[in-house]
Amino acid sequence: MQKTNLIILGALLILLVACKSQPTHIVIIEGNIAGLGNDTVYLYGSDEMYSRLDTFVSQDGRFMAELEADTLITSWLQFSDGTEYPLYMDKGNRIMIEGNAEKMDSLNITGHSLNEELTAFRQELAGLKTPTSQQITQMAGTYIENHLASLTSIYVLDKYFVQQASPDFRHIERLIENMTGELKDQSYIQELSAYIETQEKVALGKSSPYFQLPNLKGKIVNRADFKDKYLLLYFWASWDENCRKSHTDLRSLYKKKAYKKDLALLGISLDVDKERWKEAIERDTLEWEQVCDFQGWNSEPVKQYGIRELPTTYLLTPTGRIEGKNLSIAEIEEKLKNITKK
Repeated sequence: MQKTNLIILGALLILLVACKSQPTHIVIIEGNIAGLGNDTVYLYGSDEMYSRLDTFVSQDGRFMAELEADTLITSWLQFSDGTEYPLYMDKGNRIMIEGNAEKMDSLNITGHSLNEELTAFRQELAGLKTPTSQQITQMAGTYIENHLASLTSIYVLDKYFVQQASPDFRHIERLIENMTGELKDQSYIQELSAYIETQEKVALGKSSPYFQLPNLKGKIVNRADFKDKYLLLYFWASWDENCRKSHTDLRSLYKKKAYKKDLALLGISLDVDKERWKEAIERDTLEWEQVCDFQGWNSEPVKQYGIRELPTTYLLTPTGRIEGKNLSIAEIEEKLKNITKK
């Protein structure tokens, strides 16, 4: 009897050891952020390995979640105030997020080496107190050069170089060139390289791409219809509030008699609903020519001009050369004044 019990006990021990040796697919995320209170925290994917949205509520700044992961996942952690953090996690990780709600730009995230690399960089930046933009880009560039195989370099590249008002695409290309092949194969880098190629084609001084789109009456409109005039291309959409705010300035510019002879406007909409497009044109009294193919972000001119945000404007010369991008109304008027003086 004792022998039988020993055999059973041994079998159970073997089973327990076997179970423990099996790789776990669970990732535990724990947060402790002083002052956060009872807030909703969002976690959403940025790659095909994690394409869902998860939410969890903090209680007095503390939250906890369990997720499944089979491999390394790149995701985004977002708080209700709009603060976002890239979050890297792999099976078996226990991710800890600690900090203070008054300093959301320098949270301490541990539990995976990539999170720790990025946390160290962010805290180094935060330690500068009032760094110049030149200092920040210099440090970001050094970080990428020292982490040429790290997924965190994609985040640093995007935040500190690509998302700038006037990105230095030549510099960005040089940074990408030194990255490992594995990073270059990431979909973001491939899309960014394609975007840079597009931007080089629509740089100042280049000939603007040819396109043709239907107007409100279904007539096909193209750039050649505005010969002998400077043409302001205005990319917009009825659903974008920033576009609505800019309509007032555009109406004022369009109605100035001094520029009627030299300037034409062409609204290129990213709308997909014809009725909403028409209603917006009437509501905001957009009297200049309007065109739309209802393909949204897939519209051919949107791709040709590399449009990523709304509104976006391009000023073309009568010969179709690109004279300016996202110029202010005052800058456009200054150019037109110089033209009328000639």
